[in-house]
Amino acid sequence: MRPVWLLFLPAALAACAPLALSSAGREVRVVTTDPGAACRYLGDVTGSQGNFLTGGFIPDTSLETGARHDLKNRAAALGGNLVVLLTQRAAQSGSFDGTDGGFLRQTGVTLTGSVYRCPGNGA
Repeated sequence: MRPVWLLFLPAALAACAPLALSSAGREVRVVTTDPGAACRYLGDVTGSQGNFLTGGFIPDTSLETGARHDLKNRAAALGGNLVVLLTQRAAQSGSFDGTDGGFLRQTGVTLTGSVYRCPGNGA
């Protein structure tokens, strides 16, 4: 009989990977500048990856990539092809018990942006 923990190994490894980018999400650009008058505003979206429980085991780059993929997928679902980034936040969790200084690690990333539909996929 296999050890029970082997049943949970695939889920644990999948949790370490960034969220997948959809084919529609691949067509979305993320920028930090005004998109111009030719673009039509569609709404705001928030993308995130990580949480206090599993985020400490996921590399920071995977958290950032996953949050960006989530943002782009949500923008594509609204029909957008451009996101103007409004906020970027990194969640941190830690423990400070007073004896050894404790620890602090990044456990999540959240991005918020305004979604636009622009002719020619750009600003």
